[in-house]
Amino acid sequence: MRGHDLLVDAFGRVHESVHAAVAGLSVDQLHRRLDDDANPVGWLVWHLTRVQDDHVADVAGLEQVWTSQGFDAKFGSPYPVGAVGYGQSSHEVGKLTVPSAEALTDYHDAVHELTVDYVKGLNDEDFDRVVDTRWDPAVTLGVRLVSVVNDTLQHVGQAAYVRGVLLREN
Repeated sequence: MRGHDLLVDAFGRVHESVHAAVAGLSVDQLHRRLDDDANPVGWLVWHLTRVQDDHVADVAGLEQVWTSQGFDAKFGSPYPVGAVGYGQSSHEVGKLTVPSAEALTDYHDAVHELTVDYVKGLNDEDFDRVVDTRWDPAVTLGVRLVSVVNDTLQHVGQAAYVRGVLLREN
């Protein structure tokens, strides 16, 4: 098995988990917070997808799906176009209005497609390419992609947990 095969599998697991986390949830449930500062399912899935979109588009030298396919307009995001959710306050998190579970999965599906298309074209030698010199040591493509997998899996796990709590309430 080659490196790109492992990453395609990992991103596929994120993709399946995103669909499972939002399936059948109402718009109200997508926005419901377990307490005043908790992140809702809709924001968590939006955020993990924005991070994946931002980071993969950057290393691939492509425009983000968020803007290239008009998802910024479809969501009517209250945030600057380049925002991915890092460092947002609880108040800022609460401003996001997710139109529907389908809108979230449509956006995630498009980002997943971009990701898989890009990753499938990589050779094992590509993973050593330095993509960010702001860190010491510099970040390679392989490290960046594994970081994205790690971040997205953590957030989809959080979304799945919140979903479980919400469904128990009903």
